[in-house]
Amino acid sequence: MLCPSCGHENLPGVEVCEQCLHDLMGLDLPQPKAGLQKHLMEDPIRRLPLRPPVMVSPDDSVGRALDLMRQHRIGSILVVEEGKLVGIFTERGALLQLVGTSADVGTLRMREVMTPDPVVLHEDDTLAFALHQMSIGEFRRLPVVRSDGRPVGVVSIKDILRYIFTLCRS
Repeated sequence: MLCPSCGHENLPGVEVCEQCLHDLMGLDLPQPKAGLQKHLMEDPIRRLPLRPPVMVSPDDSVGRALDLMRQHRIGSILVVEEGKLVGIFTERGALLQLVGTSADVGTLRMREVMTPDPVVLHEDDTLAFALHQMSIGEFRRLPVVRSDGRPVGVVSIKDILRYIFTLCRS
């Protein structure tokens, strides 16, 4: 890596120039060039048409949550207490936890089956960050919250792909 200050050739990954001690941190970070790459690395989640969150409380029944998911045709529901996100319940979670059991969804409470403290996105997070979080966590959907923990929506991989598709068409 060439030092931008003195031109000395340094080994890749060094933090400071060996000759002039100029800070080299961050110089090897990928920089968006144009087009789709630029949009992925710079466009915030807030540019997506976020669906309003469908929410239940931890004390609501699993049956109520499943009814809301079916009614709204969604694959996840947010569990909120005092306005703040405390968990998420997904169709995959329902399949893994409920199918083959004798659980009564009318009496089983959300706090017993929800995923507590889920991974979240913020409105200012980039599309690239969202895709990264989804990839490493193997998530299809992630809640979007404000800095105070209040949910503002849910973003899905389909939402991001639709957005990318519209960018490519224009």
